Amino acid sequence: MASVLAQIDDKKRGETEPAIHYLSGIHRPMNQELTLTELEFRGTIPPALSGRYLRIGPNALNADPARFHWFTGDGMVHGLALGDGKALWYRNRWIASQANAAIRGTMPAPGPRRGSNDTVNTNVVALAGRAFALVEGGSYPVELSDTLDEQRYDDFGGSLAGSFTAHPHRDPLTGEHHGICYEGRRPNEIRHVVLDRSGKVVREEPIAVEHGPMIHDCAITARYVVILDLPVTFSLPTLLSGQPLPYAWNPAHRARVGLMPRGGDQHAIIWCDVEPAYVFHVANAFDLPDGRVALDVCAYPTMFAGQPGGPDAISRGLERWTLDPVTGTTAIQTIDATPQEFPRLDERRFGQAYCYAYAMGVQSDRRFQSAGCLYKHDLVAGTREVHDFGTGRHPGEFVFVPAHQDADEDDGWLIGLVIDEPSDTTELVILDAGEFEGNPVATVSLPHRIPPGFHGNWINQGGVE
Repeated sequence: MASVLAQIDDKKRGETEPAIHYLSGIHRPMNQELTLTELEFRGTIPPALSGRYLRIGPNALNADPARFHWFTGDGMVHGLALGDGKALWYRNRWIASQANAAIRGTMPAPGPRRGSNDTVNTNVVALAGRAFALVEGGSYPVELSDTLDEQRYDDFGGSLAGSFTAHPHRDPLTGEHHGICYEGRRPNEIRHVVLDRSGKVVREEPIAVEHGPMIHDCAITARYVVILDLPVTFSLPTLLSGQPLPYAWNPAHRARVGLMPRGGDQHAIIWCDVEPAYVFHVANAFDLPDGRVALDVCAYPTMFAGQPGGPDAISRGLERWTLDPVTGTTAIQTIDATPQEFPRLDERRFGQAYCYAYAMGVQSDRRFQSAGCLYKHDLVAGTREVHDFGTGRHPGEFVFVPAHQDADEDDGWLIGLVIDEPSDTTELVILDAGEFEGNPVATVSLPHRIPPGFHGNWINQGGVE
């Protein structure tokens, strides 16, 4: 362990701070792939936690600050394995895209490609008992071995015709995964893609759109697939300016949310107008008894309307959008106006009425940067709890893991990474969801800083979903 720390310290001393936010400070990329075993931890790791916490995000190699966008950086996946009440190992591995492998002098991961851009950097999920790294609007997914050392690009056995999504949502009642998929080369069409329990594509339904909308997330209910068609769209001027993410705020694009009946086609979609806004992430959606649909989101007044490089607006908080399929309108209710992002829930409640949502607090003057706390929302009682990690500490997205298969909602743990900025180190923190404001159940120490990333998930031993 001491030799690893020395290598990291030597590397840090030789780094120069890039000029822009998403390449500097706590965002500064890692330069090594590490394998650490017998990790130190405090507290008691629940014996029921047997598996891996995996999280991915951009970790750029040779980035040009003048032409860099956070969303396009080389993917790096981080994994921590827990079992028998111990922290077994930590590993971080770059996703071996063709460009990344060429820079590093290694072999790219095998498997089919969709064109030359095969960067994958946005989410890690379990699909049909296997772990996949995902990105939207471009590359096929990348299957990851248990140790992360083996990778393979995979079009789900040849069943996926086009791009995929970073947020395929599992219907806990059917075992299917649903996603809304887009790509810049097809600006007039998006697709509803469904995977069956075996991980094969069984539906790839086209949906006509305009302007090439960027659709990061979606939702489902018992009756509908919920489609977010909002005013961030493909931008030729942005592309011609040399920016790697050619999407921008488009006030001419109609803001609407689609309710597509499950199993229906694009002609059956009911479009509900909504005031212009942008949504990266959905907490949940469900059908209301009166026929309307509740959609809980973290919303922004605009996005990609100003300085390039990454998100350029501040979250306006957690909101409930109530969609009326009779009038085609949307009523917006503010649940909590405090800036926040990465909303999660007990995934066993996805698409159904639920009580608890958890989100990362965001600084009111910094783009997408943690405010050092997590929020727990009781959506039935209308209350909020805060877990404050302290000054100089930056949590990312936390995922809920139920205590057992039949556990009640909120009976389980929240797991995520927390950067300690003063020491330039990281901890994996396990919180008791039912004692949200209390001390962590356990904390696993890592001797280096893992840059803020995007999404992670807990994958049970054997990949059981």
